[in-house]
Amino acid sequence: MSATIKDVAKAANVSPSTVSRVIADHPKISDETKKRVLAAMKKLNYHPNAIARSLANKSTKTLGLLLPNTDEDLFNNPFFTQAMRGISIYAQKKGYYIMYSYSNNEAQEIEFIKRYIHSKWVDGIILLSAKQEDQCIEYLKNIHYPFVVVGRPKDTHSVLWVDNDNFQAMYNVVTSLIERGYRDIAFIGGPQSFIVTNDRLEGYKRALQGRGIEVDENYILTSEFSEQGGYEGAKKIIEYKVPEAIVTTDDLIAFGVLKAIKENDKQKIAVIGFNNTFLAPYQSPSLSSVDINAEQIGYQAAKLLIDHLEDKEEEEHNKPTHYIVDTKFIERESTKL
Repeated sequence: MSATIKDVAKAANVSPSTVSRVIADHPKISDETKKRVLAAMKKLNYHPNAIARSLANKSTKTLGLLLPNTDEDLFNNPFFTQAMRGISIYAQKKGYYIMYSYSNNEAQEIEFIKRYIHSKWVDGIILLSAKQEDQCIEYLKNIHYPFVVVGRPKDTHSVLWVDNDNFQAMYNVVTSLIERGYRDIAFIGGPQSFIVTNDRLEGYKRALQGRGIEVDENYILTSEFSEQGGYEGAKKIIEYKVPEAIVTTDDLIAFGVLKAIKENDKQKIAVIGFNNTFLAPYQSPSLSSVDINAEQIGYQAAKLLIDHLEDKEEEEHNKPTHYIVDTKFIERESTKL
């Protein structure tokens, strides 16, 4: 079995990305580190593959942005446009361009990533979602290609990522409702294949349990990140038992919930969204929502990746690998007694 870049990194007591920089003859790698890595490569008879060698090419000053949406869905969810704005602001500030693609499924995402890399169009890649079993993250980690993830990956080791504390944000929201006297609180989230859904669901459950309220699984539903998903989920919950409040993991889901409540003449149900999109104040009633500061998430993601590419700090282990963006609960009519 032939040696891998991880084997070389272990033998030289450096990170795999440092080995890649030595292969690329990066000017900020010390001579002592280069000698140690080259000695390990010789000892293990390691020969860098085409992707590793491509790191030696001149920078394109372009980042590849992968959107987990079809062209039809892309601009329906304002989160992505807000995050893209933040990415663009920092990229432009540093003289970088953005090349983006959208996809229908994970297999297509992998193909786009391979095309970006092998064509040498981009210096690094930004992923706008993190799934439980994320093939894109695993692929990029395995080939040691520079990338950043918007969302907390399942395994944070050797990954650049930016996110909110989604567990705490939902925990705080549900705790606030309980303190106001609400006890029958339902949850409608996006697909459970996304880590953000599971983090917010766990925050919901822990808040109930912490106040001695039993978790009713019939009050928990997951759907697509869409208004229709929220509408159908709310109807199903109301048919089971009318809750006092419904918390959601996305404003689009909450919009559907508000529609279902209106149709069922259940106007006293409190509703909370997530993302605080620009349409939230214009719902009827206006929607209370958690502002996740999506633009700042995008800005910090671009900053982490570009700073990594430009090797701002000589000692790699001192460089930040993640950034947590603060959230803020914005209360409007949908939760006011």
